[in-house]
Amino acid sequence: MHIAVIGTGYVGLVSGAGMADFGMKVICVDKDKEKIKQLQKGRIPFYEPGLEDLVRKNMEAGRLSFTTDLKAAVKQALVVFICVGTPPNPDGSADLSQIKEVALSLAEALDDYKVIVTKSTVPVGTNRWLKRLIDEHKKNKVAVDVISNPEFLREGSAVEDFMHPDRVVIGGESAYAIAIVKDIYRPLYLAETPFIITNLETAELIKYASNAFLATKVAFINEIANLCEKLGADVTVVARAMGFDPRIGRKFLNPGPGFGGSCFPKDVKALIHQGREVGEPIRILEAVIESNERQKLRAVEKAEALLGKLSGKKVAVLGLSFKPNTSDVRESPALTVVPELVRRGASVRVYDPVAQEEFRRWLPDLKVDYAPSPLEAARGAHALIILTEWNEFRFLDLAEIKKLMAEPNLIDLRNIYEPEMVKALGFRYTGIGRS
Repeated sequence: MHIAVIGTGYVGLVSGAGMADFGMKVICVDKDKEKIKQLQKGRIPFYEPGLEDLVRKNMEAGRLSFTTDLKAAVKQALVVFICVGTPPNPDGSADLSQIKEVALSLAEALDDYKVIVTKSTVPVGTNRWLKRLIDEHKKNKVAVDVISNPEFLREGSAVEDFMHPDRVVIGGESAYAIAIVKDIYRPLYLAETPFIITNLETAELIKYASNAFLATKVAFINEIANLCEKLGADVTVVARAMGFDPRIGRKFLNPGPGFGGSCFPKDVKALIHQGREVGEPIRILEAVIESNERQKLRAVEKAEALLGKLSGKKVAVLGLSFKPNTSDVRESPALTVVPELVRRGASVRVYDPVAQEEFRRWLPDLKVDYAPSPLEAARGAHALIILTEWNEFRFLDLAEIKKLMAEPNLIDLRNIYEPEMVKALGFRYTGIGRS
């Protein structure tokens, strides 16, 4: 089977390489000529563990290729996956301009029956609108079926998630088109991966509901952590005990400086917007967004609690990506914390294993120093803030760091160190939810 994948971001590139590894012939399309040129050389435009090897393996096998020629790619394919971005508009709604652009390009290119599969996260009703748009503008009288196949890839674990998903969701009305898409995922079906076959609207909502619920868990445990600090309780023990209840589960009960990334913030806001549009406001999600924005500033508040006024103080920040194992800084707490530290007069030095260039691209005018290592970031600092739980931050040489710092203040916003151990080394320590 020949497949075209439109969009070579996280979702498109991982999905395209994954389907090629299943034995399909896959052409990935993007209008960014420079990106395609790099991909044709086997160079990945972002950091994702295991992806470069997967791409090169399938390119060498002749199953995966890259092009800017959408029309030629679509002509060869039976199935076309749409994997373009749906960033938030200022009002929180999903910006569907890239989806519309692809739809009009497909309408121009279609010359035979195609199955159009939407992997991009889109509001309920988008796939029906997409089919109408294609049908109204198509140049040739050919049949088209549209399928909703939302992705559930975690950045930093995307390859593993594609190859071993928790479930595969396929929404549509054509039994024939559903069977074709199901056949693409046949290796997963044989491995007894659960398949959810449903209508378009339900498939679209499943993705939003899933991300909104996980974001709610994160916001909830952060609120409990803040309460623990006031009451003398330890949130790490509270969360562990909660997690043993199978109705609750252990995952996403780790307190921190707030959730970020390309999915949770925009998907929660989009669901809030759609709820308002149809007269069903989702109050709990409105509170989740408000809580998350407050949580990001707790790092700055904790620094001031230890140091007093930040003006003239040196602060080291470890971790700029929104989570470990990715270079993605979209909606990262660092985008709020670091500028606020600077605004309050601190001199800031930052370090991240892979995200420094991306952070600099997002905030090119921000006056901070970029350190080559955690030790250099800590040199002369009055406080050290851990924002992202990269593995290398779990085993820092704290004794050496203490010697380098002007004052031994550690603000551990991921609770990766035990307070008593750190205090025994002579640090003043504060975490999240640990009195």
